[in-house]
Amino acid sequence: MIKLAIIVGSTRKGRFAPVVANWFTDRAKQRDDLSVDVLDLDDLDLPDRLHGFGEDPAPEVALVSPRLRDADAFVVVTPEYNHSFPAPLKSAIDWHFTEWQAKPVGFVSYGGVGGGLRAVEQLRQVFAELHAVTVRDTVSFHGAWSRFDDEGAPVEAEAVNNAATTMLDQLVWWGTALKEARAKQPYGA
Repeated sequence: MIKLAIIVGSTRKGRFAPVVANWFTDRAKQRDDLSVDVLDLDDLDLPDRLHGFGEDPAPEVALVSPRLRDADAFVVVTPEYNHSFPAPLKSAIDWHFTEWQAKPVGFVSYGGVGGGLRAVEQLRQVFAELHAVTVRDTVSFHGAWSRFDDEGAPVEAEAVNNAATTMLDQLVWWGTALKEARAKQPYGA
């Protein structure tokens, strides 16, 4: 069983993130090889200022850290804002370091014409610096607002469900391999 943490990266008022995240979370929960924990940044109220070196993190961060540490894999659900990802997502990532190490990360992105893919490309660089492994395949919604019906279901369900399955298969493979590797020899960066 792989513990998957799904991180919902938008905190914008009136955000579309819950539609995308709820669909993806439902897909992930249908699998018997995953246990799912959703961390919605809008609910976590993480501070936007990082603590100084040697200082204890804020209590809100201390509540999130064990959830990330316990995860074997991550999926980041992100919009694209101005060719990048949201600032609160960067703060949430930067509050942590060892929690990401030697674990796989997948992406579900959404936006306008770009579908959030520019945000994903930047996130790949950030997670590489944190010694995480990003999986190749993503799920991306171009023109996201027209890609879901009024009940929050994708209008092209077969294609996006297949994309989600492919990405989740990769996360389970990498999650299993890296979990076994960490058990044999702790990762030291």
